[in-house]
Amino acid sequence: MDKVKTYIGESWDEIKNKVTWSKYSELQGSAILVLVASTIFAVVIGAIDWVFKTGLGWFYREF
Repeated sequence: MDKVKTYIGESWDEIKNKVTWSKYSELQGSAILVLVASTIFAVVIGAIDWVFKTGLGWFYREF
């Protein structure tokens, strides 16, 4: 049990004193970047899906 207490104490000390935390403004910028990139990615994947759906629909109707 002493090892567990030591581990928790050392972990808490590391989190409080040794970890460099990002500023809130940096986190906001990163979150916005991820949101924009995800939206662009979703639109591109949706467009590719639509092209394949339309193309395959035309192909199977014609042949």
